[in-house]
Amino acid sequence: SDLRASVKMVQRLTYKRRLSYNTTSNTHRVVKTPGGRLSLQYTKKAGSVPKCGDCGTDLKGIKAARPRQLARMSKRLKSVTRAYGGSRCSSCVRNRIVRAFLIEEQKIVKKVLKGAAKPAKKK
Repeated sequence: SDLRASVKMVQRLTYKRRLSYNTTSNTHRVVKTPGGRLSLQYTKKAGSVPKCGDCGTDLKGIKAARPRQLARMSKRLKSVTRAYGGSRCSSCVRNRIVRAFLIEEQKIVKKVLKGAAKPAKKK
């Protein structure tokens, strides 16, 4: 009889919704109510941080949220005040700027070399 007294009955819990499978959309927590009963509390899916389109790293300064919350959030929470703000990370933007500058410089060098080659042919 001592063994039976020490073993407590565990309260069984059932899902509140119709979906009866343990899927990502059906995640829950067991919560004790003020009345002392155990109850299921459905949890929301965690939002993900936007990734850089070039390198795939998490973008800094942008909140992680689900699409519906993103629609309700203000613009300052979803982007950074920089060129390619909420789309590319700072290092990728820097690389793009440097690449564009070097390409322009290369064009100028080609033009100068072409101009230098013409007078040499005339002589």
